[in-house]
Amino acid sequence: MYVYIVQTTPSTGACDTFAHDMTHDSRAQLARTNVTLPAALLTEVDRFAGPRGRSRYVAEAVAQRVRRDALGAAIRETAGAMVGKQGWMSPDEVARWVDELRTEETE
Repeated sequence: MYVYIVQTTPSTGACDTFAHDMTHDSRAQLARTNVTLPAALLTEVDRFAGPRGRSRYVAEAVAQRVRRDALGAAIRETAGAMVGKQGWMSPDEVARWVDELRTEETE
């Protein structure tokens, strides 16, 4: 799994895209850490992770959260970048466009 991070250079407005591998790969360098979890949550983790799968399960869950946070940061950092440029739509125009697409899919 890769997370793609878009970074805009403020002075030029140019966008750079970075890909970051977020998988828990057995060849990746691992670091040991200590994490404290509520007992009930740990029981659920073990139920889904299976025998000896706790670290991988937790690493995948953390990677998923990092991807979500990185995407949220990219959205916040680039908000408004298209205002006034060709192809830009107001929030109302976007809502109408999505409604039209959904109508076409149901017809």
